[in-house]
Amino acid sequence: MTQKILLLSVSAGAGHMRAAQAIEAYAARDGGGPAALALHLDVMDFVTPAFRKLYTDLYIKLVNKAPALWGYLYHATHDAPRDGSMQRLRRAVERLNTRALMARIAAFQPDAIICTHFLPAELLSRALRQQQLACPVWVQVTDFDLHRMWVHEQMQGYFAATDEVAFRMRHEGIPAGRIHVTGIPIMPAFAQAPDRVSCAQAFGLDPRRTTILLMGGGAGLGSLETVAARLLALPGDFQLIALAGKNAAALAALQALAGQYPGRLLAQGFTSEVERLMACADLVITKPGGLTTSECLALGLPMIVNSPIPGQEERNADYLLEQGVALKAFDAVTLEYRVRLLLEHPEQLQSMRAKALALGRPRAAQDVLAQVLRAGAVLQ
Repeated sequence: MTQKILLLSVSAGAGHMRAAQAIEAYAARDGGGPAALALHLDVMDFVTPAFRKLYTDLYIKLVNKAPALWGYLYHATHDAPRDGSMQRLRRAVERLNTRALMARIAAFQPDAIICTHFLPAELLSRALRQQQLACPVWVQVTDFDLHRMWVHEQMQGYFAATDEVAFRMRHEGIPAGRIHVTGIPIMPAFAQAPDRVSCAQAFGLDPRRTTILLMGGGAGLGSLETVAARLLALPGDFQLIALAGKNAAALAALQALAGQYPGRLLAQGFTSEVERLMACADLVITKPGGLTTSECLALGLPMIVNSPIPGQEERNADYLLEQGVALKAFDAVTLEYRVRLLLEHPEQLQSMRAKALALGRPRAAQDVLAQVLRAGAVLQ
């Protein structure tokens, strides 16, 4: 019997959405297991414009313009009493602004719900407690850390990135039998590393040369093109891929820079082929988001992490450094030093690669979906 799975995320940062999309992608595949019909909804599509602006725009502004304030809020909300007056007020405002979501859930009639953000988990916890919702609700934490806003009563189960996150879940009172260590869901394309040679040739790169993938600047490193120029000035026979995303100005600047370094810089705008670019790389320079770093681990890519958002990304960075799969650059000078070090000591880069491959969980999304479907089959 086909099970209907509802995936709920929030478009405050891309990671929550990408985790839900990864699970949805596996549901769409014919893997020979229990059939599933998955629907992915962004909770922000069911709230008022004012609430959406407050919830998503404020978050983006804080992490970009006032990261220290965001870090303070991250820790303050983690330590705040669950039944404090501010927490009760916040929950009341959220409930008032998500009535349309509850109506959409009722219309879909899911057999199970998977939340990849804490907001829908919190809303549905209350609905379950008041018997306004009958189906099981699961929670996928999308960082190598656990904030208490993810922890709610009535949840069927939790999916953790690591054993340490699972330990923190138990410490917060979640029964051990409801915790599953699966990793963070990433797209099926990362389940098997693409062929380096064919990918490099498709992008006009030399598969034999050391390749660095640059996925962002900022916060002490400088603009993307400034970072790229500084790296290209380093000694060594390597090539650089720089991803500008949807930043047209940065892409134009990178393309102009590529003209000064023929055959050494590939400037890329927004792409749906990140896994193929990663397959060409020996080292990635990136922010330590839970999804991006999980993708790197799945492909065995060592990292230099930079500009972590205070709170969850700082915890992600700590985990990666402790596991020996990443170095950290807190400014442009440190970044240059770290890159020089790894270029001069390829054996260290190789050691980091082996550790990354050992940590990677490329089939996390598949494992999450399989667990939910197994539990649903038992209930049916």
